Amino acid sequence: MLEQTTMLRGTVDRVRFRGASLEGNALGDPVERELIVYLPPSYAQSEIRYPVVMVLAGFAATNASLLNFKPWEQNLLERYERLLDEGCGEAILVLPDCFTRLGGSQYLDSPAQGDYQRYLADDVLTEVDARYRTLPQRGGRAIIGKSSGGFGALRMGMDRPECFSVIGSHSGDCGFELCIRGRFVEVAAVYERFGGADGFLREVERRGGPRSQSEFHALEYLALAHAYADGELPFDPYTAQIVPEKWERWLAHDPAVRDVSGLREARLVFLDAGKSDEYGLQFGARILVERLIGSGVAVDHEEFDGGHMGTAYRYDVSFPKIIAALDLDSSQSLPSDTTNIVGLALSSIHGVGHAAGADEATNPSNAMEARATRGPL
Repeated sequence: MLEQTTMLRGTVDRVRFRGASLEGNALGDPVERELIVYLPPSYAQSEIRYPVVMVLAGFAATNASLLNFKPWEQNLLERYERLLDEGCGEAILVLPDCFTRLGGSQYLDSPAQGDYQRYLADDVLTEVDARYRTLPQRGGRAIIGKSSGGFGALRMGMDRPECFSVIGSHSGDCGFELCIRGRFVEVAAVYERFGGADGFLREVERRGGPRSQSEFHALEYLALAHAYADGELPFDPYTAQIVPEKWERWLAHDPAVRDVSGLREARLVFLDAGKSDEYGLQFGARILVERLIGSGVAVDHEEFDGGHMGTAYRYDVSFPKIIAALDLDSSQSLPSDTTNIVGLALSSIHGVGHAAGADEATNPSNAMEARATRGPL
């Protein structure tokens, strides 16, 4: 089913379809979901093919959350259309829904929750390529997100490198020893108040969500357990002490320690985090960036003044860069100012750091139509 509305200068399609990868998921979450697709202003009057940018929402958010009204703040599509006016390249934006009854899937495949990475890579991309004039190769696709969405983008790049050539992570979960382990005491105390994790979940579902920051974290850790370890928490519920063999299962999913070879062919990996991130994600990003540079990955790493919340404005920085880094026509080479992104990253903990050539890449070419591949769709 397709519901189409005109929004701003571009068009927003709301597509409902069944994701085969989610059939029979263990949490009983919907198989038919709404996919939000934004078509840029020139799409309706042209016959060219467009690059695709998939945007992943953070934990406890959905694709619709990215379009919410907020006083004094543009939503994602309003922001993107302003960036178009400032010279950002045109792309089809794809906003998937990977929400679960626990608040999120981390965009991973797990028998305890369902196969959400496969849903994105196999179901969503296939649906989008069939419906729209996309550039249906990895060179024409980027994936980006914030927090859990940034984690999902990083893991997609690592695990399914054939799907996307440009990866973006705003404050993505990374460095689990730093960003996750420190809250085990907090969430263990929450579970205990409700007679255990199962009792806590029943109460949250009965009353329609968590009621405090501690309860929010407790629900998040249940979601992480289902994404990382078949529902197993990595600590003893009575003492809150680490159970090493269970914790190792969680750590195996940490981008800071996983094999990064899948990112070596990426045209660009963009990472940032606030210098005052409440979860310490700036430190995890630094660990990952050092590993990526050592593996010859094209990296653009930035740190900014601020924390984990209220940072949607950082898409002003990332969108022009990731779209400029895409291969808009695989039969032609990118201009030199874009290919210069490939090189050693310059990461700064005192201000904004960037890869060589990244400043030039923020001024995407307006000649996309001349470079894009024409197609019949």
